[in-house]
Amino acid sequence: MDKLNKPEWEALCDGCGKCCVNKLEDEDTGVVVMTRVACRLLDDESCLCSNYPNRHQFVPECIVLTPKTIQETMYWLPQTCAYRLIYEGRPLYDWHPLITGDPESVHRAGVSVKGMTVPEFEVDEDDWEDHVIEEPT
Repeated sequence: MDKLNKPEWEALCDGCGKCCVNKLEDEDTGVVVMTRVACRLLDDESCLCSNYPNRHQFVPECIVLTPKTIQETMYWLPQTCAYRLIYEGRPLYDWHPLITGDPESVHRAGVSVKGMTVPEFEVDEDDWEDHVIEEPT
């Protein structure tokens, strides 16, 4: 993974949008669950960041995933995430855009959060628990 250049690293992202939805972690068990409450910059139609190059100006806590940080962030990465799969030595799914050559294949496979999210500014943080969802796989 650390031999990939920046464009190759970025190409691993399948565009599912799952990393851009807020998660909740149980303090006692460490279990992380996904909510449909999305980062304010997530475009619900494309499942991509609407301002990726400048995202840290608007969302300072946005995590930068790199080969060096993947191990410490692995616990919240989606099960279908290419970064996670490659790190774990597993192959990409056949719907991954690098395999299909089509960025829409992730949506057609039903593994993205397309059309499922609500913006975080519409939901009070105390109510995120009401928006827990199963990861689309």
